[in-house]
Amino acid sequence: MTFFFTTLAALFSLVNPLGAVPVFLALTPNYSQAERKKTAIQTGIWFTSILVSFFLLGHYILNFFGIDINALKIAGGLVILSSGYALLNGKFAESRAINKKVRAEALEKDDISFAPMAMPMLSGPGSISLLLSLYLETPEWSLKLMVLAAILTVGAIAVGVLLLAPQLNRLLGVAGLKAVSRLMGFLVMAIGVQYIIQGIVHLVTVTLA
Repeated sequence: MTFFFTTLAALFSLVNPLGAVPVFLALTPNYSQAERKKTAIQTGIWFTSILVSFFLLGHYILNFFGIDINALKIAGGLVILSSGYALLNGKFAESRAINKKVRAEALEKDDISFAPMAMPMLSGPGSISLLLSLYLETPEWSLKLMVLAAILTVGAIAVGVLLLAPQLNRLLGVAGLKAVSRLMGFLVMAIGVQYIIQGIVHLVTVTLA
């Protein structure tokens, strides 16, 4: 269970569903309560499907391109570090490639659940690189099932947060949501630094062996 909660905490920090609240509300200004509920649930389904797919099939992509796990950790760590830095500076949406052009395009779409909400808003390079590393580092299927359970749990939390987006926005306000995002940013940066260090140490150890 310790592994499950550790994975859950890391994945939740990287996904940061609370940071998606302002974006979700900005992209659904004219939605009814029923339409927002439908979009939130569809977003959760897409988000979970994307992460589960990359977790189970991503290693085939790595093998095809011949990418070593240590290179993945260093590159993933840099991406995670950059994402955490953006969170600390209050630029969560920008770090997920949600700019004015994307927002304008999303406002004209009938369905925003897959893009931009599920990807790149919730699932991005940081969470995907974490899951790819976890798959390669957990040969036992009992641990892999724990990771899948963590993905499903974060997916359920994300749906709950989006369903309660108006209430959370009123309760926490802009300042509160930014404060939470900055706290998440610090944790995300720590995860990124840890992955970079692990990748470099393992790479040097293999080279010198």
